[in-house]
Amino acid sequence: MQRHSWRLWAAAVLSAGLLELPFPLAGPMPPWRSIFAWFGLVPLLWALLHPSVAGGRKPLRRAFLISYLCGFLWYCGNCYWVYHTMLMYGDLGPLTAALLLVLFSLVLGLYFGFFALCLALISRAKGTMWALIAAPFLWVALELAAARITSVPWDQLGYSQVDNSFAYHLAPTTGVYGISWLLVVINVLLAQLLLGGSGRSKLLSALGLLGPLALVAFREQPPQPAPTATAVLIQPNLDVGADLNWPGGEWNQHMAQFAQFAGETCTSSIQGIPQTGAPTVAPPCPTPPVRPDLVVWPEAPAPFEEEDKHFREALAGIAQSVDAPLVVGSIGMDYTDQAQAWHDYNSALVIGADGRRVGRYDKIHLVPFGEYVPFEKLLFFARKLTGRVSRFDRGQMRKVFLLGGHRYGVFICYEAVFADEVRHFAGLGAEVLVNISDDGWYGDTSAPWQHLNMARMRAIENRRWLLRDTNTGVTAVIDPYGRVRQSIPRHQADALPARLGFRDDITFYTAHGDVFAWACAILAIGAVGWSVTSLKSHPAPNVQEKVRS
Repeated sequence: MQRHSWRLWAAAVLSAGLLELPFPLAGPMPPWRSIFAWFGLVPLLWALLHPSVAGGRKPLRRAFLISYLCGFLWYCGNCYWVYHTMLMYGDLGPLTAALLLVLFSLVLGLYFGFFALCLALISRAKGTMWALIAAPFLWVALELAAARITSVPWDQLGYSQVDNSFAYHLAPTTGVYGISWLLVVINVLLAQLLLGGSGRSKLLSALGLLGPLALVAFREQPPQPAPTATAVLIQPNLDVGADLNWPGGEWNQHMAQFAQFAGETCTSSIQGIPQTGAPTVAPPCPTPPVRPDLVVWPEAPAPFEEEDKHFREALAGIAQSVDAPLVVGSIGMDYTDQAQAWHDYNSALVIGADGRRVGRYDKIHLVPFGEYVPFEKLLFFARKLTGRVSRFDRGQMRKVFLLGGHRYGVFICYEAVFADEVRHFAGLGAEVLVNISDDGWYGDTSAPWQHLNMARMRAIENRRWLLRDTNTGVTAVIDPYGRVRQSIPRHQADALPARLGFRDDITFYTAHGDVFAWACAILAIGAVGWSVTSLKSHPAPNVQEKVRS
């Protein structure tokens, strides 16, 4: 039985490769590649529940290691941009950057290992069928753990279906977790056909496939909401590695370009996602020009500090000249008498059309080892690894800004990947979501496209138009069904005259958040607890040794 054990490890490697394909690799993902998510887990499930694992020596440890290999390889491939970012902008050499990617993947790959450990435990106690039934719930529970414990819910399985229209109906209720659950159900039914068993179980699996597949085949197409307003999204295309000082003439040059872009309400744009062959269209320009409802400047490497009087005066002049409110990525500052110190925030400063300050949103979910060092006293060496780690303080409150009679919710960069956090902006009354980001750190890797797809899922979950303004791209306007309506090319200074609409209805997900994911977690914990109790009460031959392993 051990003679062909290499096949089990090869199955784990195969699953890692198949699961890379339904996500962006270097550019935008062709929608047809999402199909790999429907069977990418099958080889891994087959390996974990194969008789040579379940009935062999130390089955729990073996299952854990097989799946851990799959998870490690998947994270190395999916998040290879960590190496690029650390090499290009982290002041690290190739070896150190590679070691950081390996460490990153070793840590997050543990979620795959824990998935297998629980699956093998249930299989040992209750049999293969119960393990397969539990698999979708275990998977969602561990995706929830990745979001809540390590705070890296990057490319959860459900994101692979952002272009699949059945997601438009499921995500507003369950969030992205419901899509992950359905995908694992399909993988489980296919794995059951491979694992064998009675003819009856094979028939039930084949019949079980019909329901989810019918959902995909006969889904209702979403409507095409008509836009009613215009926002100008500025893409400055600033070098993230450049010096942040803009002496004299350079400051004037950049602010003049800011003012010029702010007034460009009628320029051509790509009618879809860049680099996909979507057409570029120049709309008819009305006379007189349309006044924008909003102008957005992204998170970007610019010397924009709220306490700088020169900066505030420039913003007031631009807002008054275009007669539109501004949302501007900048450094927010507060002085506290108690600590007798200034606190710096990664912020979005909001200026009214009259040039007066409306308010400021301070980023709450900071990027570890990018915007702060977690456990700084313990990890004192981390700042020495790279001189680019910032010292930002964490914001304390999510805010919605009333501008021109409409409410906008603004969040910054990495916060877009946290579904249960973004929903609060819609819950507070935001009629439009605005995400400002600097994806220039990622270069020409998969990350900007992965980040875009996760932001698209936020639009679907909350049924909101979402304006995504970035430093180097992908700058785009996303409709409430996750479709990119307009965009501009990456890596060029430009402005996108984004057409958008307003909505104030509340989805189930907006109101209740990760209820579905928590229900899956409770059921998964219950299944594992039931299995442990069963093994203690009715141990199988040699099971005590196997459980200890």
